[in-house]
Amino acid sequence: MQIRVFSSFLLLSILSISPIFSQEKKAGPIIANYGKVWKIENADIEVDTTREYKVVFDIMDSPEDKNAVNAKIETAARFLNMHAQAGVPAKNLKAVIVVHNAASKDIILDAAYQDKYGTKNPNTDLMEELLNADVKVIFCGQSSVSRGFPKEDLISGVQLSLSAMTALIQLQDEGYRLIKF
Repeated sequence: MQIRVFSSFLLLSILSISPIFSQEKKAGPIIANYGKVWKIENADIEVDTTREYKVVFDIMDSPEDKNAVNAKIETAARFLNMHAQAGVPAKNLKAVIVVHNAASKDIILDAAYQDKYGTKNPNTDLMEELLNADVKVIFCGQSSVSRGFPKEDLISGVQLSLSAMTALIQLQDEGYRLIKF
């Protein structure tokens, strides 16, 4: 009993003196319903709010659960929101998502997803918010054929490339920095 009381007291003490524990993760301002992030105060490395951030996300994995949002795709929303919250103007944030392999299913229309998996695509709203925020989404043509997801089954705005490899090389040649989780 005394250990439990002491542990509770210690936890409450830590929480009351550390403002970071009292924060809530927040989405927005760019992607309103996804990409919640913590606000970081007094960072040792400041965010340069004047520079352009060009990033390409290599997304190949997908959750086993066909009803789960792909957290790796949501990383792009987190990137946009955290930098916007830190004061980087949206015009300075250039993001591209290159999708292939198992993640291929996450960028198809609800009707195609329903036909294949018996449920609505849980990533549709996230993808639409990203596309509306001018995030470019590129789908690997090789995955399109090998996984059976033709161009007409893709969410509107998704672009088809020869391959993920080709898109990643070209984007890096254009100054985009590769992020792979």
